[in-house]
Amino acid sequence: MSISTSSHRTPGEVAVTRQRRLGVASVTLMIIAASAPLTVLAGGVTTTFAVTGLLGVPLSYLALGAVLAVFAVGYAAMSRHVTNAGAFYAYVSQGISRPAGVGVSLVALMAYNLMQVGIYGLFGFTVSSLLAERFGVDLPWWIPVLACIAVVAVLGVNRVDLSARVLGALVALEFLVVIVYDVAAFAVAPEGITAEPLAPSSLLLPGVGAVLSFGIAAFMGFESAAIYGEEAKDPHRTIPRATYTAVGVIAVFYAVSAWAMAVGAGPSQLAAVAGEQGPGLVFAFLSERLGVIVADIAQLLFVTSLFAALVSFHNAVARYFFSLGRERVLPAWLEGTSRHGAPRAGSLVQTGIAILVTAGFAVAGMGSELGPLYPVLTMFTWLTNAGALGLVLLMAVVSAAVVGFFRRRGELAAGPWTAIVAPSLGAVALAAVFGLIVANFDVLLGQTEPSPLSWVLPAIVVLPGLAGIAWALCLRRTDAQLYRRIGHGEEVREAHHLGEDA
Repeated sequence: MSISTSSHRTPGEVAVTRQRRLGVASVTLMIIAASAPLTVLAGGVTTTFAVTGLLGVPLSYLALGAVLAVFAVGYAAMSRHVTNAGAFYAYVSQGISRPAGVGVSLVALMAYNLMQVGIYGLFGFTVSSLLAERFGVDLPWWIPVLACIAVVAVLGVNRVDLSARVLGALVALEFLVVIVYDVAAFAVAPEGITAEPLAPSSLLLPGVGAVLSFGIAAFMGFESAAIYGEEAKDPHRTIPRATYTAVGVIAVFYAVSAWAMAVGAGPSQLAAVAGEQGPGLVFAFLSERLGVIVADIAQLLFVTSLFAALVSFHNAVARYFFSLGRERVLPAWLEGTSRHGAPRAGSLVQTGIAILVTAGFAVAGMGSELGPLYPVLTMFTWLTNAGALGLVLLMAVVSAAVVGFFRRRGELAAGPWTAIVAPSLGAVALAAVFGLIVANFDVLLGQTEPSPLSWVLPAIVVLPGLAGIAWALCLRRTDAQLYRRIGHGEEVREAHHLGEDA
């Protein structure tokens, strides 16, 4: 089965044929790949323990999972009514207003690009470090990044189910390694297995804001299910099921793994060990307890974990470009697709952005006093935290849009919980998380006090939204037909063609 917009094209429009290939498992894997399980455990969890010193990190994943599950109620319900590769863009356009939708679309483009390109910094550092340690090859961090960009670009213009199969294999191996680590950690337990990390008293302390700020980044990508709605076999069932499955798996899996880390290192020693070893804590533990070969395999999978996240975020960005090009909010050529139905133009633009930003950081980092850690402490830390901030803001706005969408349509058949209560709670909770991230942004950047970066990076995420609103208002005055199609493109076209047929 396929959907095509080529039979009734407006002048200059690019033919689009998009195959519905993705099932629940494929979409779920794409989501979890963006979350990058091994990366979260080795990087995110260790950093959170080290920076905050709080033992209640495992509980924070369950709490955030609950918040996002509430958000998913309205989000999944809306996905049954609106199927659009622009997801957030279409939801806000139809639930709040067209100008708000365009503003959200540009925030989404910026946030996903920041997340995707930022991860390249960690990828380059990790690969160059491994090559130096294992083979004595001294390679600048940006060379592995450029090679990876090329591979991601190839996958980005091919069949989407090819990406899903590649990601599925990598994610399965990641899960296996993390499960092995968890079992070994609980088996060792130098201070015994304790439930203290799961107690509210271990989390509700000064610094809880920073814990939640770090933790929300582990879930980033779960909201991307709706982006694949136009390529899902049955979007009305596939997207909601994939969203709920991903939230549940991510929350429980990370909570158990963070608990295992606390038990394996010993609660009293955890903060010090995590601060001293950082991401190496996981690999050092595996090397000591299970042998060097297991640790080496885990480190290799750490690299593939980053690669899987890069592919997933690349796909999300390409589909946003496609959606905005299709509706002429951005240049029409962005609608171009490959013979496989993948958004070729959007994929190539995202690839170009990655190359330019990498080149910029590579030049700026020459001779940096940060040494080998430069791409991690700048490119990765700055961009991914800013991207996470943007995605939390988007989810808060989308929650409000769900309420507006069902209220406007007068469709409350799903009940007040789905149409009003859950999305309202989600909006409030996510707005609170957004405030916590802004308040703790200097901590997320590894700074002891606020600096210009603490405001510049959030501004980079928010300002495109204001520009998008202004652009939409301009379109309302200059091109009423295009404005009417914003966030409703395919529906407006179908209605127009039905009218012509009649």
